[in-house]
Amino acid sequence: MGSRAQAAPRYRDPVPAFGTAAPEAIEDALMRLAAENERHLSALPEEAGCFREPRIVEFMFLLADKWRLDQAARYQAVELLERFMTKQVEQMAKSSRKHCEQGGGSSWSSLEEQIYNTFVLRLVSCIQLASKLSLHYNRVNSDVALKFLQSLKFSYTKQELLESELAVLKALHFQVNVSTPLAYVELLLEVLGYNGCFLPTKPLHQMCIELLDFSYLSRDAIYDTLLKTTIENSAPSKLQVLWSI
Repeated sequence: MGSRAQAAPRYRDPVPAFGTAAPEAIEDALMRLAAENERHLSALPEEAGCFREPRIVEFMFLLADKWRLDQAARYQAVELLERFMTKQVEQMAKSSRKHCEQGGGSSWSSLEEQIYNTFVLRLVSCIQLASKLSLHYNRVNSDVALKFLQSLKFSYTKQELLESELAVLKALHFQVNVSTPLAYVELLLEVLGYNGCFLPTKPLHQMCIELLDFSYLSRDAIYDTLLKTTIENSAPSKLQVLWSI
């Protein structure tokens, strides 16, 4: 019997119901998300956003669609990869500096090659982990992941795939179930529903999903437009661009 991730019929997201939560629950959720966002922004590394290139995000979205994952898993996978790769770059940079201080010369080129050689494997591992966080949808098991990697001419084993998942988990200190932008959007829709918004739920939610997809896929263009509008200058300096990232 084939895996669920390989089933022929495409999954269908259930229509969300908004406006049914108790006001106390909504208030608690708003406060939790606000605090979480504040912590995230206060600890935002300089490298943040480097691994959100449109082609990377598009590749992950297409792969998530191929494996029939729900919307939350798609965004979670992108966030996991961004967080993991940022951590990996930070750790490798520290290792390279330490190596230089000990008179060993720069080892950054070999570290960069290591990142390049394992990037697709780590990307697949992040999608696998994200699929496991969505308990009511398809999970991407090792057989499905390996078959895909083999189609790209990689020769990883199941053991290497498991070790890759563990590497991501350890780097993130097993804190993988973090809120994505979708959680904020759906909470705001819940507030609208509680306040008596009579707009139909399904098309409103779908429109928000499409806008989220667009913002993920067009991040650079959106930030560039916002920067130029904010500073009222169509040709921002390199310093201004750096500060906007």
